[in-house]
Amino acid sequence: QVRLVESGGGLVQAGGSLRLSCTASGRTFSTSVMGWFRQAPGKEREFLGVIYWSGDITYYADSVKGRFTISRDNAKNTVYLQMNTLKPEDTAVYYCAAGTNFEVIRTTPNYWGQGTQVTVSS
Repeated sequence: QVRLVESGGGLVQAGGSLRLSCTASGRTFSTSVMGWFRQAPGKEREFLGVIYWSGDITYYADSVKGRFTISRDNAKNTVYLQMNTLKPEDTAVYYCAAGTNFEVIRTTPNYWGQGTQVTVSS
């Protein structure tokens, strides 16, 4: 089992920045890819991007490319989601996920965090 714990959510004004963290514990060696998703009220969960634990490989959805950056700290088993130039439409619950490969994490991640609320005020 892999446990994922997100933190860093909160209230921020439009145009501001926020950094989310996701710390993994347990059998982390069983997963090679970490991803970020979000779900706004009344909407489906949206894929944001991924990062691999090894190598400098990241992938972003078009909706956040250029504003959001995913990074990692392997020593801390932690991945980050740096969000800049936030907009009210970025308001959502943000989740991290872990998967064995890119396709798995895009469709049916093996593990989910509990989510952290991000609210962007106008």
